[in-house]
Amino acid sequence: MEEKKKPMFNIIKKEPKVHGTFGTGVLSLANVSPVIIDVEAGEAFIDMGAMHARSSVEKGIKFTPNRDEVPNGKPYWLVWVTVDQAEEGAYYAGVTACEMTVDREARRGYKSLPEHVNRMDKSLKRHIIVDHMDERSKEVLASFLQQYNRDMWDRSSEELKRQLQNHG
Repeated sequence: MEEKKKPMFNIIKKEPKVHGTFGTGVLSLANVSPVIIDVEAGEAFIDMGAMHARSSVEKGIKFTPNRDEVPNGKPYWLVWVTVDQAEEGAYYAGVTACEMTVDREARRGYKSLPEHVNRMDKSLKRHIIVDHMDERSKEVLASFLQQYNRDMWDRSSEELKRQLQNHG
């Protein structure tokens, strides 16, 4: 049996710049990865399917922008993590979280598609937007990022550490 590969963060190449006129100024999705946090289970995992709203959590679910239509939804966070390269090495440059709830039994879910798109954009632009998350989920995310790559965490901004570790 082949060993199942651990999902990896997309890490940008040494030369991410686009040359010439066509495509100049366009943000590349090559360095962003979606991390899903299962709030109740206290678990985080990378799911590249979320790039196209096809994560394991989202599959088979009809989403609505009205939270009231999913009263029994299980809470999740979709966190866009952008990795960048500094002289010292790679680091978590942009980290933004979006809320999502899923009622698997009813095959219904709540999410704000504009928020998900805007937060992905903010992550690509190196913003940190995680202070609105519940404390336990912040701890889960901080732990996940540290365990995934301690050096990348250590090189990341103090703002990220402050927002995820209230005492930091």
